[in-house]
Order: sequence, then C-alpha cells, then structure tokens
Amino acid sequence: MIENKKKPNPIDIHVGSRIRLRRTMLGMSQEKLGESLGITFQQIQKYEKGTNRVGASRLQNISSILNVPVSFFFEDAPGEQGSVSGGMEEASSSSYVVDFLSSSEGLQLNRAFVKISDPKVRRRVVDLVKALAADADSE
Repeated sequence: MIENKKKPNPIDIHVGSRIRLRRTMLGMSQEKLGESLGITFQQIQKYEKGTNRVGASRLQNISSILNVPVSFFFEDAPGEQGSVSGGMEEASSSSYVVDFLSSSEGLQLNRAFVKISDPKVRRRVVDLVKALAADADSE
C-alpha cells in the first residue's frame, strides 16, 4: 500500500510553474534557458513540473536570466494566506492573471499590448475590450 513515488512539494510545483510562466512570457524556449544555465532542457522541464527542486543559487541565476526578482517565483505560493502580499481576494485576482497569461490568447494579447507605446491608444484598446466583454455579457 505504501507508494514509493514521492509527490513533488507544492512549493516546488508553484516555483516551477512561475518559471514556466515567465519564460513563456518572454518567448524563451526551454532549450535557450537551459543553455544560459549550462543545463539540458530536460532539466528545465523537471524544474517546471516541480519534479526536481531548484536550488537557491540556480534560482538566483534563473531570476537574473528571466529578469525578475527571486520573490516573483514565490508570489501566491501555497500556504501564504494572510501574508504581507495580501489575502484571499488578492490571491484569487492574481491567479486569474496567471491563468490568463498561461493561455495562448492571453500571452499573444499581452505581447502585442506592451508594444503599444502611445498611452491613448492603450486606453482605447482597454475600452474596446471592455465594450466587447459587455456585449458578450448582454447576449
């Protein structure tokens, strides 16, 4: 009845998913990240799945390559309720953002949107999306 396969720690899974999120936001492949770290893309896959734990020095290198603070990988981590970063309401809103950016459409929309330099045009795009969402709600 005792299973030999050890389940990955929820924090390791979370950190791995945040690595994957940031890597895909940048349009970087697992191979490219692996090359930058001097490891194989298979090792990156294991990190991203949470099967292998990321050591502190390696996480520091990853944060540098992906241009985010180390704390980025721990945002909304399991067991963090009531911490300084916010309560349940904030956690659910940021998990919504993670879900959005994990989708193909969300990623494409985000990449295109950040390339718009004119704030007035950005505002109009937001207004357009809100109007389209309101139309979808009323149907």
